[in-house]
Amino acid sequence: MNARLQTGPVRFSHMREDDVPSVLRIEQAAYPFPWTGGNFLDSIRSGYLCRVARDDRREIVGYFLMMMALDEAHLLNITVDPALHGRGYGLALLAHANDCARDKGMRSVMLEVRPSNHRALAIYERYGFTRIGVRRNYYPAPDNTRENAIVMKAPL
Repeated sequence: MNARLQTGPVRFSHMREDDVPSVLRIEQAAYPFPWTGGNFLDSIRSGYLCRVARDDRREIVGYFLMMMALDEAHLLNITVDPALHGRGYGLALLAHANDCARDKGMRSVMLEVRPSNHRALAIYERYGFTRIGVRRNYYPAPDNTRENAIVMKAPL
């Protein structure tokens, strides 16, 4: 699937093990408590839906990983290179993730997001996700503390 963005076309493909170093670079730039390379490799090897988005230069600009359970997709991680925020890649990734889930027969998509991640919250709400709960002390936070997660869901 291709989508037209402010910066040009984006192409989606399966995340491969040799994509992990590039994905990890983005992950580490985006988050103070990033996933590890092992997390990405385990997800690929477990058969989760793992996709990368590439720009017209074939550089990875973002990615997502999703697990299917019964009739609901769980969006485990969706990230855009922080240097490319504001160009439409996040919405393109989210739209593609939803299309993939719908193609797999899922009826909804669920995710967790930090309350402090205002940019992501705004995108999810703009895309039709609603808050359905809170997971207490879900995420690691500075000074050996924990941050809650807002649980959100959107129908497909």
